[in-house]
Amino acid sequence: MITRRSVLALLGPVVAIALLLAVPAAAGDFEQRAEKFIVSLAQQAIDSLAKPGVQRGERIKRFRVMFNDHFAVHAIGRFVLGRHWQQATDKEQAEYLVLFEDLMVVSYVDRFQKYAGENLRVVKSRIEGDSTATVFTEIVRPDAGPAVQVIWRIGAKGDMLKILDVLVEGTSLSQTLRADFGSIIRQREGKVAALIHELRLKTAELKLPDKN
Repeated sequence: MITRRSVLALLGPVVAIALLLAVPAAAGDFEQRAEKFIVSLAQQAIDSLAKPGVQRGERIKRFRVMFNDHFAVHAIGRFVLGRHWQQATDKEQAEYLVLFEDLMVVSYVDRFQKYAGENLRVVKSRIEGDSTATVFTEIVRPDAGPAVQVIWRIGAKGDMLKILDVLVEGTSLSQTLRADFGSIIRQREGKVAALIHELRLKTAELKLPDKN
């Protein structure tokens, strides 16, 4: 029997997450809106995360706000957990999403820290369907070698745009985490609780600043 879950498993990450959002975008200027959204977000990141003298803890706090405002956090978290999402209890799902957010925030802050102060340039964009678009950008590094290719997957929910995935030099963080999480669960007799235990240990090592 073909179920919605089995269909999602066969699709790529962008399509799968877009189906989880399940609301078509308004036609017309979606492509231009997606480009402006990324340029605005990049400038916001530069202004808030890349200023000299900002401590790592403060960068994490600032990016957490941006992450929750501009990323499809719940949908990405479900995609990363894959078919195991349905196996988890309500309590496990809730704790997993909290730990997932912590891990994603730190991963993005640490990944983009080395590009602080560089310029982001939109190369092109492409509409993938009624509710998804891809924006191709470069981080221009005139004094540090070739430009870095960054691809942004954007989903629309009415007038609201959210980031579904980011690929840096061809590597998707959500795809990487999906593979890692799936491996942990398989090695622990298919138990989501085992993954949550590992995430607790990992986030404890990160010494995250207080969320308040």
